[in-house]
Amino acid sequence: MSHVPSEPVHPAPAQQPQIIIQSSGSSLGWRILSGVACFGLFLCMVIIIGQAIAYSEYFNTRDGVSEKFHSGSKSASNKIAIINVTGVIMSGEGYIRNQIDMAQEDDDVKAIVVRVDSPGGTVTGSDYILHHLNRVRTERDIPLVVSMGGAATSGGYYVAMAVGDQEDSIYAEPTTTTGSIGVIIPHYDISGLMARYDIEDDSIMSHPRKQMLSMTRDMPEEHREILQDYVNQAFTRFKEIVKEGRPEFRKNPEKLDELATGEIFTATTAVNTGLVDKIGFLEEAIKRAAELANIDAEKTRVVEYTQPVSLFGLASANEQAMSWEKMIEMTTPKAYYLQSYFPPALMGLRIDPRQ
Repeated sequence: MSHVPSEPVHPAPAQQPQIIIQSSGSSLGWRILSGVACFGLFLCMVIIIGQAIAYSEYFNTRDGVSEKFHSGSKSASNKIAIINVTGVIMSGEGYIRNQIDMAQEDDDVKAIVVRVDSPGGTVTGSDYILHHLNRVRTERDIPLVVSMGGAATSGGYYVAMAVGDQEDSIYAEPTTTTGSIGVIIPHYDISGLMARYDIEDDSIMSHPRKQMLSMTRDMPEEHREILQDYVNQAFTRFKEIVKEGRPEFRKNPEKLDELATGEIFTATTAVNTGLVDKIGFLEEAIKRAAELANIDAEKTRVVEYTQPVSLFGLASANEQAMSWEKMIEMTTPKAYYLQSYFPPALMGLRIDPRQ
């Protein structure tokens, strides 16, 4: 019997698993849901970016002055800016001027409220602030309302005339002291004290008038007449400025002459005499500013301008040096729109170093 070799038996190849994707209505729903989610995410990003842009102005600064939310709507684009004029007015530069510039350059500012709490200061500084407030009001064509705090006297009242001839635009709080319309050049004669202690002023000068306001010598009548004429001219300008802000006195200048004696007035008397329009707090002034600008006060962002405070609220060495410089400056003979019974140097205690 012949042997027939058997062929090797190979195992059957293993079948590869098949993946079958079945389509159903549920996958279409997931795609729709994913698309809605992506759109929602995109919309949220747009809103977040918009809000970031809107709020970014809170961190804008100009020469150290920052914008701070005061009241109203945080998300509103329209703004009412509060500009603070506080303390003794010196040159008007610095903090006050920077506030004015920030408001002028911000197109979203639709009205301004000037918060005055000042006994006045130098003639030049008061006029400087008034000039720039008038400029922002006229160039931007926006209303300006004044809110008087504890005191708005002399140069403080002078600054308030930036309202122009707008009706119902000056508000004083019930306890505000205002008025003191007048000019003063402080002078103190210590020549008798010097003679008692055998002290002599041996200054060398180009002309005797160079020492017209010297405390160490008697004031000749000729010098007194020159200085009185200077004061009279500054006083005339003060009254003309008041007439620009109080139209009633343009029609009746004699009434202003009766009030412009340097006398101070309560808020009630100031309203009755026409120096002030209404008794009200800052909130009433803000509402009036919104009304004049034809905007809704509750849907407007009210902001004010502040300066950063150093650690523990202490002034830096540079700020302290500025304060001393200003106190020394106050001792320089010059004319003041200032309501004070003390030497200007002592009033330096109320000088705001930010000015």
